[in-house]
Amino acid sequence: MSERAGWVTVKVNPGAERESVLAALFDAGAEGVQELGDAFVTHVASDDIAQVLRDAALAVNPDAVVELTALPDVDWSEQWKRGIHVQSLGSLQVAPPWLAESLDPTTTIVIEPGMAFGTGEHATTRGVVRLLQSVLRPGDRVADLGAGSAVLSIAAAKLGASSVAAIELDADSIGNAEENVQRNGVSDVVRVIEGDAAMLLPLVAPVEVILANIISSVLIDLLPSFPLALAEGGHAILSGMLFTERDDMIRAFEDAGWRLVAEDHEDAWWSATIVRR
Repeated sequence: MSERAGWVTVKVNPGAERESVLAALFDAGAEGVQELGDAFVTHVASDDIAQVLRDAALAVNPDAVVELTALPDVDWSEQWKRGIHVQSLGSLQVAPPWLAESLDPTTTIVIEPGMAFGTGEHATTRGVVRLLQSVLRPGDRVADLGAGSAVLSIAAAKLGASSVAAIELDADSIGNAEENVQRNGVSDVVRVIEGDAAMLLPLVAPVEVILANIISSVLIDLLPSFPLALAEGGHAILSGMLFTERDDMIRAFEDAGWRLVAEDHEDAWWSATIVRR
């Protein structure tokens, strides 16, 4: 059975009794209130609750203006899927299962959206996948740090990597990653490992490619561990950085003995390929 929401928007212009009306809304059951100009706005799950909030506001100030607006009756269990699309990234595509049936399985990364980060909907994921295609050679070994949904690990496998270590610290993401690896038929190439990237990277070395889609501060902390893991001529592809951080990150790369050889910029996000100097 589909779950349907009968939500109602309650908008209250409280007049002179602003603080008292706000307190009354919370006392009457409002779980959160947003201020829009002079008005308070909240959303509740039924008309009955909306009427209770209306009465509470008017009891404090009869001159308050209250508007109740019913939201469309939407099947949210299906509605959320409309926000996810097929992402075409060079020779690869990233798609959820319900959009992947008509696509070429050899070039399509099928990701079940879950708790783990990485559905292809974020610019940082797309940046790494685009950069990876000009770096990875058939037979390369890869370490994916902060693997999340394992989307980047699967991309590496689809591009011809011989082995991929998908390292993820968040235990809640491991199951989603393993399911995605199996769904894409790359279990013989990708191994999902739970643990700390800095500690585990030396244990999966040597690799030709390191992938890390993590926040910039963590990337900087990880840089010293890369040289011990990368094979001669290896590359690191990093993302999760804001474009406004570009100059600072390039300096951090250079200070650590790296140089920038390629980059990708989409929206506010920046991705970079670096090699040893």
